[in-house]
Parts: sequence; C-alpha cells; structure tokens
Amino acid sequence: MLSERQELILGLVVDAYRETGRPVGSKAIAGDSRLEWGASTVRAELAALEAGGYLTHPHTSAGRVPTDLGYRQYVESLKSRAVTRGAPAATLDLSDLRREVDGAMQEATSALAQITDLLALVVAPPLGTARIHRVEALLLQPEVVMVIVITSTGDVTRRAFTFASPVDPGLVEWASSYLNESLSGIDLGARRIASKLADPALGPLEANFIEQLAPALVDLEQGLEGTLYVDGASRLLDQRRAADLPRIDRLMTTLEEKATVLRMMRSAIDERSVFLWIGAENPQPELQDVTVIGANYGLGHRNLGSVGVVGPTRMDYEKAIASVSEAARELSRYFEFVYDA
Repeated sequence: MLSERQELILGLVVDAYRETGRPVGSKAIAGDSRLEWGASTVRAELAALEAGGYLTHPHTSAGRVPTDLGYRQYVESLKSRAVTRGAPAATLDLSDLRREVDGAMQEATSALAQITDLLALVVAPPLGTARIHRVEALLLQPEVVMVIVITSTGDVTRRAFTFASPVDPGLVEWASSYLNESLSGIDLGARRIASKLADPALGPLEANFIEQLAPALVDLEQGLEGTLYVDGASRLLDQRRAADLPRIDRLMTTLEEKATVLRMMRSAIDERSVFLWIGAENPQPELQDVTVIGANYGLGHRNLGSVGVVGPTRMDYEKAIASVSEAARELSRYFEFVYDA
C-alpha cells in the first residue's frame, strides 16, 4: 500500500513520462508546485517506489520510468478517485443507425479510434444473445428456395436450398408464414428452434419441407464468438510510437488473428466496470508489450459485447478510460432500443 505522498509522486512521474517519453528525474518532480516536500524527500520516495517495483531506471539514465506495476497503481488511483474528464470532446451518436447493427459497430469503432488516437476494438453481440425477428422463405427459381432470417439485433442470414424438382409456390408461401408464426420472438439456439419445428400436427409433405429448410435456422448458432470490428491500426504504426512499441510486427500479426482477440475480450464479459491489462498482465503473451483497456456494454441484466482500445503502456489512461466508458454506455443505449424495437 502506497502512502498518499507516494501516490502523488508516482502520478507526477507517469504524467511527465506520458508527455515527454523521456525518463523523469527527481529535479523535475521536486520542482512541481503541487509538492510541499523538499528535494531530499522526493528522492527518497522515488527510491522507495523503485524498490517497490513501481519505477525503474532505463539503462544508465538518472531518470525513472513507470513499470507495468506503476501504471497499474496509477490507474487504480484514478479509478478510486473516480477521476473523469466528463464525456470525451467527440462523443458517439448512434441515433441515426437504430436498425443497422453493422453500421453502428463500425461507427463506434471508428469514433473511438479517432477520439483516443489508439487502435479501437468493438466486439458485436454473439448471435446467441439475439432473438428471431422475422423469417422469409422465397422461391428464387423453380427448384431453389432461399430462407432469410432477420434477428432482433439486425443481423441478416441467407441460405439457399436446391431441390431435385420444382417446388410448389404455395408450399413456399405457407412455409414462410408458418416459420414466422412458430419462431418469431424466440431466442436463438439450436435445441429451442429444433423443438419448435418438430410439430406433430404437420402433414407429411409440410413436415418434410420444413425439415429440409431447418438447417437455415438451427445452424444460426455457428459463430457464437461474435464479430470483431477493428479501426486505427495505422495509429500504432505511426513513427512517433516506434520507441513505445518495439515489437510492432508481432503485435500487428496478433491483432490480425481475430479469433485470438475475440477470446481475450470475451474472457472479461462478466466484468461490470472498466477492465484493463497492462503489459505483462495481458492473458495473451503476444500482447504483453501493450495495454488493453475495455468495458462491456449490454442490457441491464446481461452483457452483450465489449469495446476497447489497444496502445502502448505510455498512454493517456484517463482519456482512454473515459472514452471507452462513454462508448460502452452509448452502445448499451443503442441496444436497449434495438432489443425493444
């Protein structure tokens, strides 16, 4: 447990290092007007912080830089004091995208990357969190029937079925009405849908036709991990960040493996507040040179997905946390509308 004085001095070191990218000397800290202690006291506290693992000496420099533990302590201090800058200067507004989930996800990702000047991630809700909104069966050709499923989150899936002989248009029209009546409003899930479709009251012809169309509905749970949206990768490649991200090639390769990033983000799906991994804390070894800050969004009783940023450990944590929190709140409001629509 750090003392109040140590918390303040550590915060000054983190802020100074974030601004300059250069090791921070005791003279620079002792000269800060917010400190009421002399230079010798400051030097002693800096030494104690280094001994505790919160600061380190890079090379032979006389200055100090924060360690992963130092950044963690700094962030926890921000959270304990509930420090925020209010809403970021540029806020998310998804009101014009009420029914276009894909567009809302892309807009949120792009806006977050721009606000924070970091790489932004948004994990869309997995299909398993949605309900069936509407089903359409269409006769495309005499032997080809397409089944279109629209979920409560706005996702649309299409699947075509080719039959050995021409299909009765009346049967297709009946199937469309029957599927809507039977499935509209139920949660996605292979077992739930299959049980709904196994109707003993159907005649042999109708039952056989529904059975052949069933995969378009039963297989909807494939891809339950959700969709990952990424924006701002070029911001990490900026030359001014070269010193902070020495292994950028490995980082970019990992970020391209979306399944890995999805697992990482969804591992924190039960978190009720902002979560973050700083450097070596990250569960993905390939991302232990960076910081990941995230927050979950959803409905009052369940989280649906997450939003986050990835950047060097030397970042503006206060702005990043406030921006990610605002993005999560806006996406929660958006999905409250979508699910109630």
